[in-house]
Parts: sequence; structure tokens; C-alpha cells
Amino acid sequence: MTAAALSILLAAAVSLAMTAVWLTVVKGAVSGWVDAVWSFLVGAAGMVAALTHVDGWDGDYRRRLLVATIAGVWSCRLGIHILRRTLHGGEDPRYASLREQWEESWRSRLFLFLQVQAAAALLLTATIFIAARNPANGLHWSDAAGIAILVIAVIGEGVADTQLAQFRSKAANTGKVCDHGLWSLSRHPNYFFQWLGWAGYAVIAIGPAGVWGWGWTALAGPAFMYWLLVHVSGIPPLEAHMMRSRGVAFAAYVERVNAFWLGPQKKGRTT
Repeated sequence: MTAAALSILLAAAVSLAMTAVWLTVVKGAVSGWVDAVWSFLVGAAGMVAALTHVDGWDGDYRRRLLVATIAGVWSCRLGIHILRRTLHGGEDPRYASLREQWEESWRSRLFLFLQVQAAAALLLTATIFIAARNPANGLHWSDAAGIAILVIAVIGEGVADTQLAQFRSKAANTGKVCDHGLWSLSRHPNYFFQWLGWAGYAVIAIGPAGVWGWGWTALAGPAFMYWLLVHVSGIPPLEAHMMRSRGVAFAAYVERVNAFWLGPQKKGRTT
């Protein structure tokens, strides 16, 4: 199979899947299904991209298998977490806010929004593809470093999600802001670790000597994910919701804790 043919097949599959999600949401399903399906899609597309034979893009099979495995593990963990949250937590406040903003045109605008998400999934899949196709013979220190970063990212994101879920499960914390564990070091540690994973793919793609030109294009993955999480669909709408629902407590939290990067708390008000 050629790279162009694989790209077309993956693009069609991801677009159709997001269209199916759109149909379920406009027919009454909660919007949390969008992020759950998107997470599974990125992992599935990444595994296909890593393992499928592509003319002129073979790479070392062991590297392809490692990359495919970690992509699948990340996708399953995140997708299952979001799926459980969706089944028990109801509507995602970010999508609820968009529906209010879009009013009568929300169905058509949601369709376009989800197709943009499909395009984003393809860009991230390309990052996985490039990492898996590094032509260096055998495994090197860059592969070990990249996989280590990815493992840390998967574990860190899982710990952050678990800590937040445990905090929310206690009735005494209703209306409060989680300021424990990783959430005392970053207002969005789950986003930080999600970004970190894409940096791991870039390390694998660039390789031990950085002589493969295509490898450097994998930096588009972490760069795009940072922009998406920090400036577009991650932090801005979520923090707007938190400010409305938590008020002074969240404002004090913002003063003390970094938005994205892990770091010590700044001196300021307490919650």
C-alpha cells in the first residue's frame, strides 16, 4: 500500500466515525461520547498507521510494534476513562456551552466542529506514523527515551484522572476545587501529561542522530496538541466553566497554581 492510499483510507474512516458520533449527539446522546470516540479513534488509526505495510516506509518492525502498542494503551486508558465519566456524569460543560452559543445553528456547526476534530486526529496519527517509520536499524537510546516518556505520560495522566475522580466522588467536596496531588502542581495535569506523550513520539521519530529529515516533522504533534489544549478546546472553555461554577475558590486556585506546566505553588490566597 502507498502512503497516499493509507492516508485516504484513514481520513475516510475517521471522518465517517465522527459523523456517526454527530448523529448520536443530535439525536439526544450526551456530548461526552465525542471525546471518548475521538480518543479510541486516534489510537486505532495510530496502530493501523504504525503496523500497515507502506511502500518505502518500512522502518524497524520492533519499533513499529512498540509505537503501536503504546498508542493502543494510551487510547484505551483515556477512552475508557472518558466513557465511564460520560455514563455517570452527563453532559460535558464545554459542549453544553457551545450549544448555548450556537443556538439554532448548533447542529450544523457541531458537524463542522467534529470534522475539524477528525482532521486533528489525522495530524496526530501522522505523528505516530512518522515515529514508527524511523529508518534507523535496530532500537536505540532515543527509542528507550521516547517510550519512557510515553509510559510516564500514560501513568501521569491516569493518576491525575483518578485523583480528580476520587475528589469528586466525595459529597463533602461538592462545589470545591481539587487542590490535591498533581492538581496542586498544575490546574490541568491531565492535559500536561497528554501533551508529554506526543513529545515522546517526536523523540522516537527524530532518532539517535537526528539525520532523518522526516523525523523532525513529528514535532508538529506536540506543538499542535499544546496549542489545542492551552489555547483552543482545552483550558479556555473548561476554565470559563470553572470560574462560573466555582467562583472565588477557583479564582484563588488560579492565582496559586500554574495552568499547564507542573511546578510549585505561588504564594497567594487559599481555597
